[in-house]
Amino acid sequence: MALSFGARVRETRVVYVPNHFAPDDDAVQELLASHGAADLITMTPDGMVATMLPFSYDRSRNVLLGHLARNNDHWQREVLGEALVIMRGPNAYVSPAWYASKQEHGRVVPTWNYVTAHVYGELTVHDDVTWVEDVVRRLSDQHELGRAEPWSVDDAPEKYVRGQLRAIVGVELAIHRIEAKFKLSQNRPAADIDGVVDGLRADGEEPTADAVARHRP
Repeated sequence: MALSFGARVRETRVVYVPNHFAPDDDAVQELLASHGAADLITMTPDGMVATMLPFSYDRSRNVLLGHLARNNDHWQREVLGEALVIMRGPNAYVSPAWYASKQEHGRVVPTWNYVTAHVYGELTVHDDVTWVEDVVRRLSDQHELGRAEPWSVDDAPEKYVRGQLRAIVGVELAIHRIEAKFKLSQNRPAADIDGVVDGLRADGEEPTADAVARHRP
């Protein structure tokens, strides 16, 4: 059983994204394919509802696929308008002490570097064991990839898996548009970016440091 909620909206809402923080399409595609868990947010007649859950991105169909607990009534609530999925990549605090500019003029303040994408679309609920099993396998294979001994759904007893599948329902977001922002110090002078990368690595924030280095102008 598939339940479709929401309808396309004709006006596109645009978030504040300065040109130097606007990622290219390849960077956005990479985030959708490799992110961790994300927030599914919907407006319902009773107000806004949010659930955090992992998604698998099917680029060929331009959809996000996931599942949530059957006991979570989020999936049963009517969706008004579009659904929103907020995805996040690396993020970390940036100290102004890392900027070379601090020594030059002192006109620097703290900030936060981050990678995010707001994904809007039409939400469909799939209360179908076969559909849900496919998503579970996609997600498991995606996150087990590269492990020395990757776990597979087939490693668990079939009867147990069937019971677990009956306890969840699937969700599919047909993507209408994506508003992404990669705020990674691209607006700072080169010497300041060097300081940010070094400072983040010293703080153990390797993923954010790598992102800053990779997206520097």
